[in-house]
Amino acid sequence: MAAKWIEALTGPLEQKKQYKQDKARIEKLPAPYAEAALAMHRYLLSSGRITDGDTLIRMFTDLADLWERAAIDRTPIRDIVGDDPVDFVESFAAAYAGREWIDKERARFTSAIDAAEKEQRS
Repeated sequence: MAAKWIEALTGPLEQKKQYKQDKARIEKLPAPYAEAALAMHRYLLSSGRITDGDTLIRMFTDLADLWERAAIDRTPIRDIVGDDPVDFVESFAAAYAGREWIDKERARFTSAIDAAEKEQRS
């Protein structure tokens, strides 16, 4: 019973467990892969683009998979992110079509304009 109440406030506990597992996988990577992966992880969290928990968890699991594979293969970091790391991380995030924080503001803005137009016509 308490778990359902907590999940109603914070979201599914299974998602939090998966997130912690993926974060631990990233932190266990050898240098310099851990540093690159943690920087990418931080960027993705800071950008606040994705609000859907399932999508976010899938993205972080894939991020851990990507950097683990790179570390195993000893792939040069620049071979992964290219010359423009921001473009790489933005493209990576764009591959995960989910609701974004900005969607709420876009809807709010559109509603405000619609209401203003309606008021103007009255």
